Amino acid sequence: MAAGGRRGGTSGSGKAPGGVSGGVSGGRRLARQRLRSTKPRTQSSRAWLERQLNDPYVAAARREGYRSRAAYKLAEIDARFHILKPGRRVVDLGAAPGGWAQVAAEAVRSADGGAPGGQVVAIDLLPVEPIPGVALVQLDFMDPAAPDRLKALLRGGRADVVLSDMAAQGTGHTRTDHLRIVGLAEAAAEFACEVLEPGGAFVCKVFQGGSERALLEQLKRAFAAVKHVKPPASRAESAEMYVVATGFRGVSGR
Repeated sequence: MAAGGRRGGTSGSGKAPGGVSGGVSGGRRLARQRLRSTKPRTQSSRAWLERQLNDPYVAAARREGYRSRAAYKLAEIDARFHILKPGRRVVDLGAAPGGWAQVAAEAVRSADGGAPGGQVVAIDLLPVEPIPGVALVQLDFMDPAAPDRLKALLRGGRADVVLSDMAAQGTGHTRTDHLRIVGLAEAAAEFACEVLEPGGAFVCKVFQGGSERALLEQLKRAFAAVKHVKPPASRAESAEMYVVATGFRGVSGR
């Protein structure tokens, strides 16, 4: 997906932030389903479809009304770091299809009319169906006009949380793809440092690969704490991880 598709899941018990309930399988072993369609498919296509059929997070997303299993990834991160709270202003970079924005809107109460009501502003190159409590911008985040468009929508031009699940279009070349995702992460971090209020938080997808030293050094200078996290919802075979930076110190001269 252009600049940020969504995937995710949840584990544990109780109610996760954003109305996402934990324990997607309810503690029961689910019977494995097999693809019954007679339509001709490649082996890789069949494998993907069977994985979807047997993924408890996919089933939970359908049951609970989330647009993708990615909603649970953000919920798990928030359950650990408590970054999404009522009244906070959130920017979601690479929002399609909208799972993270849904969780954020519920958690900060931007849609239910409750006080204090937060704000969620989301951007993606792809169109995103309307989400209650979310201001959507269809634009490539790497477009020079994007940062100002987002700031104009934020109350006071500032945010309390910046989220990025952006992913560049894959080329099939591991090294090139890794450098592209690092470039997106660095651009997201730069934007976060421009808009975050002191004490704010930044969550960003990266991939294991060893070329993010500059990004981490930048974040460690700007935030009180920086951690790598692989939420349980992130598939074990995936190289994706998330950098969670909290306690934004502010940028001198801003």
